Amino acid sequence: MKRLLTTEEILETIKMVQKDNLDIRTITMGISLRDCGSSDHLEACRKIYEKITTKANKLVKTGDDIAREYGIPIVNKRISVTPIALMAEASSVDHYIEYARALDRAAEAVGVNFIGGFSALVHKGFTAGDEILIKSIPESISATERVCSSINVATSRSGINMDAINLCSRMIKKTAQLTASRDSIGCAKIVIFANVPEDNPFMAGAFHGIGEPDCVINIGVSGPGVVKSAIKKNGNSDLGTLSETIKKIAFKITRMGELVGRTTANRLGVPFGIVDLSLAPTPAVGDSVAEILEEMGLERCGASGSTAALALLNDAVKKGGAMASSYVGGLSGAFIPVSEDAGMIASVLDGALSLEKLEAMTAVCSVGLDMVAVPGDTPVETIAAIIADEAAIGVFNNKTTAVRIIPAAGKDLGDQVEFGGLLGKAPIMDVNRFSAAKFVERGGRIPAPIQSLRN
Repeated sequence: MKRLLTTEEILETIKMVQKDNLDIRTITMGISLRDCGSSDHLEACRKIYEKITTKANKLVKTGDDIAREYGIPIVNKRISVTPIALMAEASSVDHYIEYARALDRAAEAVGVNFIGGFSALVHKGFTAGDEILIKSIPESISATERVCSSINVATSRSGINMDAINLCSRMIKKTAQLTASRDSIGCAKIVIFANVPEDNPFMAGAFHGIGEPDCVINIGVSGPGVVKSAIKKNGNSDLGTLSETIKKIAFKITRMGELVGRTTANRLGVPFGIVDLSLAPTPAVGDSVAEILEEMGLERCGASGSTAALALLNDAVKKGGAMASSYVGGLSGAFIPVSEDAGMIASVLDGALSLEKLEAMTAVCSVGLDMVAVPGDTPVETIAAIIADEAAIGVFNNKTTAVRIIPAAGKDLGDQVEFGGLLGKAPIMDVNRFSAAKFVERGGRIPAPIQSLRN
């Protein structure tokens, strides 16, 4: 017999939405483009546009209808597609900007704010298409509004591709320069991954994995404000009790995501994929992962104890959310982007949070060094070394890590970049000025750790 919601549960959900910024952060439709390849790149682009606009023509309306019916904000509707490098290399062109423009036109036509999948998987080496795509990213990102890009450069089974990291660092620096007039915003749409998930609904790292169905709906839930409120009500309990509190609220948040995801998939006539449990902050006051850690008892995010507090939070979110959904995937945990989290921004400005401490915290969170702005004159070798450090954390701990770094052209310490909306603003963070150039220039591949031998 189906259990009806109690009045108390209904009122609790309303309060979460109205006072604690609870929302569905994104409905992301994954679309396979594996049947769109052609030796004629213009024909391939035509197929891409037609498939996306056919599959996703009702996505935004359906999301809006469900938001009104359930009274739950659904902030973003997005699309992820097959990594373009996999299908574009069937053509003979030496630049993929037309593919990016086709994606951008399709995203605009169906009304989504971002489309992910201008991507390549190069953790063990390059094909010709992979290399063309990476080299095409700066011009493609600067010439489009909605296209997002991701590159996977490492896995726990294959090791770390330093040649790919070096190429990506040069690509990031060029993107920063091409979008300098907009505070190098292009770099905010590029993510470099280790152990990338193929069903992640969050941008800028979303793409539609090759093991996915032709079309699928993935949901990204959020609720830092709800978790913070629950911790505040919990008073001065011990850490075990605090973990239980977070688990219970994560369960409730995830159940809401499961309901929206399955309803959306049913109305669009496509399979339901996964719920991503990630706590994704925004620049809005009270919607901050950093403030959750401070509510736990830290004076400022970045203080000693921050990594331990984040580990507790991440684990409790996963445990509570996993019980609330049949299919959990994506990244699932706590995001700690600097520019998108008001508490993180405040911690950097107060001197509590350094790049090195942030890196340590990424060992226990969902992603990695996310939306970090650094001086525009940061050498490409330093950017490569930062990416390599983060990839090492992911590879040797068998988890997903990523870097979304913004070497803001013309900016230095004391300045900030401002993007607006969910991307927010970020103070320029200091980087270690000692060089790693000779190390990263060795190139090649850092071998996988011994624990990769699990067959």
